[in-house]
Amino acid sequence: MFVTLESGVILRERYKLTNIVGQGGMGSVYRAEDLRLPGRLCAIKEVQPDPNANDTYRQQAQTQFLQEASILAQLDHPSLPKVSDFFTENGRDYLVMDFVTGKNLRQLLQENEGPLAEEDILVWANQIFDGLAYLHRQDPPVLHRDIKPANIKLTLDNRIKLVDFGLVKLMATDDERTITVVQGRGTALYTPLEQYGGDGGHTDVRSDIYALGATFYHLLTDFPPPDAKARFLNPMALPPPRRLNPDVSPHVSDAIQWAMEMHPDERPSNVEAFRQVFFGLQPRPGAKPPAPNPLGFGAALRANWVALLAAFLLLLIAVILTIV
Repeated sequence: MFVTLESGVILRERYKLTNIVGQGGMGSVYRAEDLRLPGRLCAIKEVQPDPNANDTYRQQAQTQFLQEASILAQLDHPSLPKVSDFFTENGRDYLVMDFVTGKNLRQLLQENEGPLAEEDILVWANQIFDGLAYLHRQDPPVLHRDIKPANIKLTLDNRIKLVDFGLVKLMATDDERTITVVQGRGTALYTPLEQYGGDGGHTDVRSDIYALGATFYHLLTDFPPPDAKARFLNPMALPPPRRLNPDVSPHVSDAIQWAMEMHPDERPSNVEAFRQVFFGLQPRPGAKPPAPNPLGFGAALRANWVALLAAFLLLLIAVILTIV
């Protein structure tokens, strides 16, 4: 059990902790005041070493953290919180970034007590696509590895921020395998099957695309997607989003299903390909003809009742004339 720091603790003679805002298996996230810049709030990600690890492993993990944190500090995008500092203190590693005010999309979904409106998702999606594409364009590419509604925040000025870089990985260019910054496997409902292999599993940009598709699925249906292990055992476990929420556009539903394909080779190869289908600018490669109206026969009957009534009256008149 990791011990959390108390409010009032000052780190690096600069950051005064005010409260804890999140906790995971490898550490905690704190809200802090920057004593050098009055009024500035920070989010400080704490990484605690594995208590069972030997000294060699701990040294390697710390070296790796500092190397990769320096790369994260160079990132600069409107959809990402800025990493401003990183350091080690009392055997723990810390990553300092902007504190993002506002609510995350999981909170908005819970407050809405039903699916979020597609028109809102489309506005936010463009910003998410931009931020994720920026990460993936880095050299080497940066993977988020824990995209989910709780890690996407909507700021007070209606900006989207991808937060919590706790599982961010950098993808090595030589063999396309990833090197972890902080150990972890993501959140089960949004994690593709290949990511269950932990640090030994092969993950690339398509793993983030799966998680983003699963996130959209949850937001647009208000049903959490079945995890990848359940889908592996039962390929029919994932109903199309449009079946759960008929207000979802066919192309949006199709794009989400494409992003959530079990095998990485069957998903969009990059964020831009996903975006094109999600917004209906391109059809999904190999797409089948549109499915029947999910509302069924009754809805089709109600929608065409005038034409059906007219046809019935004409038939009735014809029968009467024949009898006469």
